[in-house]
Amino acid sequence: MSAVAFAQEETETVPEQVTEEESRQDVVVVKGIRSSLANALQEERSASNLVEVIQAEDIGKLPDQNLAEVLENVTGVQITREAGVGTGVQIRGTNANRTEINGVSTVGSGAGRSGIDFEDVSAAIIAAVEVTKAPEAKTVEGSVGGTINLRTIRPLDLDDMLLNLRLQGEDSSLTTDGITPRVSGAFGNKWQSASGQEFGVVVSGSYSEQDVTAFRPRADRDNLIASDGGAASAQDFDFLPIQFLNQDYDNFEYETINLAGTVEWAPTNNVEIYFDAIYNDQERRQESSRVQASGVSSLADVSVPDSFETVNFGTLNGANGPQELGSIQAAQKGTIGVNLANDDDDPNLRLSSDTNSRLTESIILRLGTDWQITDRLSSQFEVSSSSSDSTTPSFNTTLNFINPNTPLDAGGGNDNSTPFVYDLSGGSLAFAVAQDAPFGPTTEQLLDPANVVLRDVNIGQDIAENREDAFRADFTYDLVDSGFLGNVFTSVQAGYRFNKTTSLRDQIRSNVGLRQMSDSPRGDLFADLLVKGPDNFGDADGRSLFVSDFLLIDPELAASNPDRVLEKLNEAIAAHGGSQPIDSPTSSQSAFFDIEEKTHAVYAQANFEYGIFRGNAGLRYVETDVSSVGNTILNGETTQVTTSGGYDFLLPRFNLVANPIEDVQVRLGWSQDIRRPNFDDLSTSRTFSTSPNPPVQLGNPGLKPEKVDSFDIAAEWYFAPSAVVSVGYFNKKRTDLIVNQQEDPFEDPNTGFRDTSAPCEEGGIFNPIADPNVFAPSGTPVGICVPVAMPVNDTGETTQEGIEFAFQYDLSDWEDEMGSFGWASGFGVLANYTHQEFSGGETVNTATSRADQVFDALGADTPVTFQQPLIDLSENAYNATLYYEKYGLSARARYTWRDAYRSTDFGSTSSFPWGFPVVQDARGQLNASINYDLTERINIGIEAVNITESEVKQYCVNEGALLCFQGLTDRRIIFGASYNF
Repeated sequence: MSAVAFAQEETETVPEQVTEEESRQDVVVVKGIRSSLANALQEERSASNLVEVIQAEDIGKLPDQNLAEVLENVTGVQITREAGVGTGVQIRGTNANRTEINGVSTVGSGAGRSGIDFEDVSAAIIAAVEVTKAPEAKTVEGSVGGTINLRTIRPLDLDDMLLNLRLQGEDSSLTTDGITPRVSGAFGNKWQSASGQEFGVVVSGSYSEQDVTAFRPRADRDNLIASDGGAASAQDFDFLPIQFLNQDYDNFEYETINLAGTVEWAPTNNVEIYFDAIYNDQERRQESSRVQASGVSSLADVSVPDSFETVNFGTLNGANGPQELGSIQAAQKGTIGVNLANDDDDPNLRLSSDTNSRLTESIILRLGTDWQITDRLSSQFEVSSSSSDSTTPSFNTTLNFINPNTPLDAGGGNDNSTPFVYDLSGGSLAFAVAQDAPFGPTTEQLLDPANVVLRDVNIGQDIAENREDAFRADFTYDLVDSGFLGNVFTSVQAGYRFNKTTSLRDQIRSNVGLRQMSDSPRGDLFADLLVKGPDNFGDADGRSLFVSDFLLIDPELAASNPDRVLEKLNEAIAAHGGSQPIDSPTSSQSAFFDIEEKTHAVYAQANFEYGIFRGNAGLRYVETDVSSVGNTILNGETTQVTTSGGYDFLLPRFNLVANPIEDVQVRLGWSQDIRRPNFDDLSTSRTFSTSPNPPVQLGNPGLKPEKVDSFDIAAEWYFAPSAVVSVGYFNKKRTDLIVNQQEDPFEDPNTGFRDTSAPCEEGGIFNPIADPNVFAPSGTPVGICVPVAMPVNDTGETTQEGIEFAFQYDLSDWEDEMGSFGWASGFGVLANYTHQEFSGGETVNTATSRADQVFDALGADTPVTFQQPLIDLSENAYNATLYYEKYGLSARARYTWRDAYRSTDFGSTSSFPWGFPVVQDARGQLNASINYDLTERINIGIEAVNITESEVKQYCVNEGALLCFQGLTDRRIIFGASYNF
């Protein structure tokens, strides 16, 4: 199957087979679209297993700025984005993949197994990207979809001295901070002594800043006003009222330093010694804000919408098969006013600053030697270390707006009523403060510090430390012309690998919730911390209805100087006479865990070639011991608990390539692999939130690794130089698939209230620090039953299967052969398409009690269940690239499209109002770039990302059913110049 790559020089037809060393020597000499296409195709064609390769157009210049977006060029790869930036990679529909750098396992900043975060590594230090879809016996275990290997420049492969510098700037359509800089460069050279010794050095580096903004409005409509329920707002039909409204302004500022260095020394023709060092340092600062219309559900009985829309929930496939859910009316436009007749303080206006940042330092070290012991026996010995240390500083605050036009809460609470207007028509989730409605506040009142009070302060300094130390020894014995099976088997390989992997989490937090006016200082006591919130929420889609005038604690100040903000807020609480000061964050013993794994792996592999066939067959044996340390708290006493376990697997792997006719290859692969549980899935600890919505995530030390049987078959036709058309089929049988099962607390169908005391007999888990909010009567102290989630092994077998198609061609051959295309011979095209399906499994999601009330009114059999799909899998996806390269001009445009998929990312939370993962709607994105060689050494260029500013839409229950969340992302322009010395 063909991958996308980009280069400039023309090349001759590549041979059918080259060695691994020869295939990688061209990585550092490519320049431009066509040369990198030829070199990448050469690697793929000569491989004995199914791999896809992308090579840099020039030194430090992969086809995209972001590594996740680079990988999106590969057939069968889709990506997920956060605030428009590529962060997650799905290979053949799954996130269960591995990431390596120069063949060394990487570790991430979180608890996952997929390795280093792609946003942490600049594409500028990577020379090539390799995706292995069909593993060999020597391939390290742990991947379901594929293994991604990021390759840096090898100095002994250089033909000339390398010295390159690139300067760029990036501008975002939604940011208010202007242009951010990017600087990258590389130096490399090799020297040879008179005696034949070779010594080479390559150093590359990148410094970049990036400002990314996204607007994320959300609207929940998961309640019921029945036509016969007796509510004042009742209509002749059942309808869904407004339950919650949220206006999220996400801003992330990145500062990233990436350094890569390699030293290679060949003292003799038989020995090469190498040392690699990769250093990544990223500061990902969040300076976001949220505006919430909270408690609007309390007015559902009296607030009559101005207009309605019809929502068709479609069909859900549940435990008892498919079930048609039916249609219902939902509130679309209206005003939620103030009801003084009801002694309630709803709806109210809440204003939050979010600074959930991440500061990560990653180091990858590799020391090894390639030793040709005899003419036939060669070896490789290597030790490596990969580490990632992260802190996640946060200083999140929430203010309540005290509307001076309505009375204070009679019970002394620190919120009161503010009217809202909403308009959810035209696919836009829009709302604002209803300033023209009765009791509506003026702009001056909204911006008066005396009219806001402090409600919540959540401070964090969480620590995550991940590390893997490994040793490996690999041996290859050449059998060609050996007289012993040498006419079939070309070589045999065997090896041993040991690794120790550790993962530690320490949650360091302080949470203070102020609910009474007697404890909540007004904003005029800390006015120097307040700023006007962003007023450009309409810039993304031109909306006019949004909250534009409000105050919040300056998120930039909270992120950069949290000590000053904490001191000032405590001074304000003291001056006010409050009884709850804000403590500095301390370690949360219930959330601590420290997990260690030790793995021994051995493999044996035979490589063969006979007639039109070549390939390999082998076995990999893996044995792992796990030790998990966590804390259990009972009756206020903390006890450290150690859980131990282990497992072993024998993994056969087979790959076959046939050349039935010239320029046609047929590939066949069959393999077994395992996927270990994420580290937090194994933890015995738990984490509580101050919100009543997110589930408490429990670990499960009894989880088993899932096992996957993979089958691949593909046909490739290399019908012209640097051209291919290919089609392939893959099938993956997965057993013990790790899925998340959520249990929701019972909510009274009349009041919407939950149980406020342990042990939550009717579902969920008691959260001692959660704010009851609308799930309990006004004035209820903190502590309430909340959802609980736990990873489990699905007892059924699941299947992923799909078809991949790829095409790659350029018109340069026509100029060479016919001389008739002229300037048009510079065009070329690349395209791929993937269709994939998921079936099987026995794990189901269950609707919330509030959702079941709606479904029951529609005549559905309750409780409604949903057979859990594979998260982030799109059934259909494609991308198409048109490029032009001639006369020093290099231009390309790529359009990427993926079908709708189920997602657990709902409005920055992991909770679902209806009890099911949301559906992220189909989305396409257009990127383009133009580069021009001013001279042989100077190149200038401009790149545009998300040209059409494609938005994200998420639907609750089913695709196209109930629009509940939007993500309005920016357009980014990157421009600059490079100089090759």
